[in-house]
Amino acid sequence: MRSVMSAPVLGRRALNRALLERQMLLRRAALPAETAIERLVGMQAQNPFDPYTALWSRLEDFHADELSALIEGRRVVRATSMMRTTIHLMTADDWLALRPVLQVVSERGFTTGSPFGRQLQGIDIDEVVRVGRALLDEKPRTVAALRTLLHERWPDRDPGSLAYAVRYLVPLVQIPPRALWGKGGLPVLATPETWLGRSVGTDTAPDEMILRYLAAFGPASVMDIQAWCWLTRLGLVVDRLRPRLRTFRDERGRELFDVADGALPDPDTVAPVRFLPTFDNILLSHKDRGRVLGDQDEWSVGPNQFDDAFRGGSVLVDGFVRAGWRVEREKGAGGRATLVVIPVVALTRPDETAVTDEAERLLAFLAADAADRDVRLEPWIGRS
Repeated sequence: MRSVMSAPVLGRRALNRALLERQMLLRRAALPAETAIERLVGMQAQNPFDPYTALWSRLEDFHADELSALIEGRRVVRATSMMRTTIHLMTADDWLALRPVLQVVSERGFTTGSPFGRQLQGIDIDEVVRVGRALLDEKPRTVAALRTLLHERWPDRDPGSLAYAVRYLVPLVQIPPRALWGKGGLPVLATPETWLGRSVGTDTAPDEMILRYLAAFGPASVMDIQAWCWLTRLGLVVDRLRPRLRTFRDERGRELFDVADGALPDPDTVAPVRFLPTFDNILLSHKDRGRVLGDQDEWSVGPNQFDDAFRGGSVLVDGFVRAGWRVEREKGAGGRATLVVIPVVALTRPDETAVTDEAERLLAFLAADAADRDVRLEPWIGRS
């Protein structure tokens, strides 16, 4: 076996450009939305409309109605408790295949990673799951309805914790009108049998999932893979896959793994400005996030300003996060919409122009119904 230290070194810019290329952020891809979602191995989606922005930034001529039609047509689903126990938008086929692989993450998240497991100490969790699943097999139900019905069975237990036990431990999706473009709706939970007419798979081996992660996010370390999915002890699995993988190391000597045909663009490839939603997976899927966040010591944003600066999401300039953004809307139908960009590092004049141009295009997509639209680039707070 070749020594780790003899493997080729990939610097931060090389890793950044590889990630952008695989994430369709170096150039917009001419792909159907369903294919893009599959290539990305799902999209984090606590905010129901984040995936619309994420796909707009990645695909040529993306229209929101395309994704809404996929959700209504049951081609893609909003799956609860997936990677990192969060809601993910996934193709139906991917969800059915990957949910059993991540079941252990859901179980650990409920038992030790949430207050709900602690509040149900001493109860027969298997019985809660059985009853909850039976209720959802009857018909899809809101979380509030599920909470009420479970509390009738266990009146001395916290109703929210009972409902969350089912939400964590049973494979479930949130169904429309939740997440349809321009519409609202409470989260309504459904089992795969009632919504898709199919059941989740039975294969719990993570091998293929890891290969797909590397194709979308690599090259990456074992710790990066674990940060993405929250599975643990994946070193043994990666060793098993090693004959199918290329190996590199980063500038700190850490071993990185990659699929054989993973794209590695020139580190000097020009990266266009891109707007990302709050919970885009590109920001959350590595233990070492420097490949996309850059050197955060250079950022100038106060701790009390951070959440406000990134309320809508982040802005990539030269491939790295250099600003946050949000949309402000006046009340009333057709009211004025303003996209506010908040730099966290000093931007050059050409960068400011590129950011403003892309912001105008994004705002036309997000606020097509606005009577008036404007972009406001805030001054960098580090300027004297």
